[in-house]
Amino acid sequence: MKMLIGGEWIDKTETMEVRSPYDGALVGTVPRADEADVDAAVASAKRGAKAMRALTANERSQILKRASELIAKNTERMGDCNAREVGKVGGQGEPGAAVAVFDLAAGEARQIHGETIPFDAEGVTGRVGYYTRVPVGVIASVTPFNYPLYLASLKLAPAFAAGNAVVLKPASQTPLGTLVMAECILEAGLPPEALSVITGPGGTIGPRLVSHPDVRMVTFTGSAEVGKEITRQAGLKKMSMELGANCPAIIMADGDVDAAVERMVDGGYSVAGQVCIAVQRIIVEKSVYDEFIEKFVPKVKALVVGDPLDSNTTLGPMISESAAERAESWINAAVAQGAKALLPVTRKGSLLWPNILVDVTPGMKVFSEEAFAPFVTVSAVKDLGEAIALANCSRYGLQAGIYTRDISAAFRAVEELEVGGVIVNDIPKWRTSGMPYGGMKDSGIGREGVPFSVEEMTELKVACFAV
Repeated sequence: MKMLIGGEWIDKTETMEVRSPYDGALVGTVPRADEADVDAAVASAKRGAKAMRALTANERSQILKRASELIAKNTERMGDCNAREVGKVGGQGEPGAAVAVFDLAAGEARQIHGETIPFDAEGVTGRVGYYTRVPVGVIASVTPFNYPLYLASLKLAPAFAAGNAVVLKPASQTPLGTLVMAECILEAGLPPEALSVITGPGGTIGPRLVSHPDVRMVTFTGSAEVGKEITRQAGLKKMSMELGANCPAIIMADGDVDAAVERMVDGGYSVAGQVCIAVQRIIVEKSVYDEFIEKFVPKVKALVVGDPLDSNTTLGPMISESAAERAESWINAAVAQGAKALLPVTRKGSLLWPNILVDVTPGMKVFSEEAFAPFVTVSAVKDLGEAIALANCSRYGLQAGIYTRDISAAFRAVEELEVGGVIVNDIPKWRTSGMPYGGMKDSGIGREGVPFSVEEMTELKVACFAV
């Protein structure tokens, strides 16, 4: 496939291979962009931003609505890319989420407004004022490998709704589906120079993109370490950073243990655990700990590991063999430090069989760092206070879940958990495209979710009339 710069599909002699994380099969090739390509994309985006600003809210809304419809018509093609380049079981589902995001943004484009300013509240007379929201201009967006379509849509659709232009850099491992999405957006009638999708190694083109003086805002989803480096490189710009996590899920004795067991399987092991809001740390009240373990282990053991294109597979590969090796080493290190793996520690290439670790301590990497892998830890606690303290024992704070029938306990968890979102009676992996999604501590800055992203992607302008 070719990359997109200012409405033109660009090929280059130097390319990068996109390979299946399952068996290494060649899925496709893309151009290897360099800093000159970044400069060309940003220069185009500056012109595209002017074209976007000239559109009415209704025109932007109509473009987004058509984009949603065109993405819907291409879900099979995009889903196939997703399954092959990400190794995602059920890859067809993610394009549908992107469809919904563009549809939601189409409505939001019509609702961007300001308010009057009550100058007389300060005793000022003879002045009338108001403020409006205006686009920031050129936005650099960097997306990860695990949800390449959904997370790109969450950056692109609100940006266009607000009247901005975007230079998007998808993950090197998973650019193909995103390029198909870009085709749909252009066909929908977006001003051609308002979108560029550049493909290349992040270490080469990333610093130039985020530090470019004509880029007004950077939106990034990825690890905390890379996010911190981007903030150092970017300089004086608006930032939206959705970073790492090791999300806790609390199960109290009065909670629905059976429901929790079912949801923890999805929360901990979908996309091979490579989800920023995956369940990583399960914290269970002692009186139901044995019951939970007894019911949970068989469910996890029953997961079918293998080819993501096989309809019988329920757990596919990690993104690379090196990622699986790293996760396996974390498990083995925890076991050497006194933890117990309830299932055999098994790896074959990029396939890492699911596991459950108990007898863990906060100092172990499997508990303290972001695993991004198909295993969870399970810890027993005596009461809610200890559960909250253990959940907060982390440098991350993205989302948390709690299972309880006690409304007071639920409100206490909402109040005391140091996270951006608390999901009551469900897993922390739950989210919608319209909620303010983001974290505290090392989990990032800013909030995603279409209406909230629109706010992040606009600036306030004040008008004051002396009358």
